[in-house]
Amino acid sequence: MLTPYEIVDATEADLPILERIENTCFLAPWNMEQILYEIKHNPVSNFWVIKVNGMVIGFSDYWNTFDSGTIAQIAILPEYQRHHFGSVLMEEILKDCIAEKVVCLTLEVRKGNLKAIAFYEKFGFKQILVKPHYYSNGEDAIYMIKNVEASK
Repeated sequence: MLTPYEIVDATEADLPILERIENTCFLAPWNMEQILYEIKHNPVSNFWVIKVNGMVIGFSDYWNTFDSGTIAQIAILPEYQRHHFGSVLMEEILKDCIAEKVVCLTLEVRKGNLKAIAFYEKFGFKQILVKPHYYSNGEDAIYMIKNVEASK
């Protein structure tokens, strides 16, 4: 059974734990200025945290731009991974996309991040193309897309 949780908008008060999650989960983590921009200033950003017992254990950031959306990031602290919290965040994103009449959802993921690719494929994302040397270390990105209407 899934531990009780809540999903709420991220705030400035969450920055310390968001920094920890960024540095733990990503090879090229965003800095706090980038995250603060997403939380406070990006008009298309939906930056949510997931909390268990009042503690932030992960987050998602997706951009809604008219009829399309882009998943910028989904991250869960390692000790809470494999407990369906990433899936809960993805389901929340999809629910919001349907409510906002988003037609398709896209993302880029590191070609070598097989765990993330499998996660996205589980939700119906399809690999469309490879973006060569996309990341700062030269690694390729896989561009993936999902027709949101298909998930209704």
